[in-house]
Amino acid sequence: MKTFSARINIACPPDVIWSVLTDANRYSEWATGIHRLEGQFAQGEVLQLFTQSKPQRSMALTVKTLVRPKTFTLSGGLPLNLFRGDRTITLTPQPDGTTEFYMTEVFSGVLEPLLGRRLPDLTPSFEEFAASLKQACER
Repeated sequence: MKTFSARINIACPPDVIWSVLTDANRYSEWATGIHRLEGQFAQGEVLQLFTQSKPQRSMALTVKTLVRPKTFTLSGGLPLNLFRGDRTITLTPQPDGTTEFYMTEVFSGVLEPLLGRRLPDLTPSFEEFAASLKQACER
């Protein structure tokens, strides 16, 4: 299974970060590479993600888990779970008053050995997302 992740400490409590992360209407204001995000962050809901590179084509992401203000998992991919990505975001309060933001995505499915090899390294885009989130929260 192919996995990518990013981690950063943000000088805000989890509630502040959570409110930014779960405000789908404002993603295009801070999240690099995202044209827009439509839908509600609620268990079982489907979000429609439009990227800057393909602003006319959406990707459906299902909110698989949601535990306020700690973690959520978005899942998307091919039908029948032939190839699937599960992106989990976790917020962990730190003793120094900051919050650790951790994002990981795990790719799976019967086609993962083939399609996973074709995936570019997503680490730089994950790190850019984390840095953009930090900047948006600490403003």
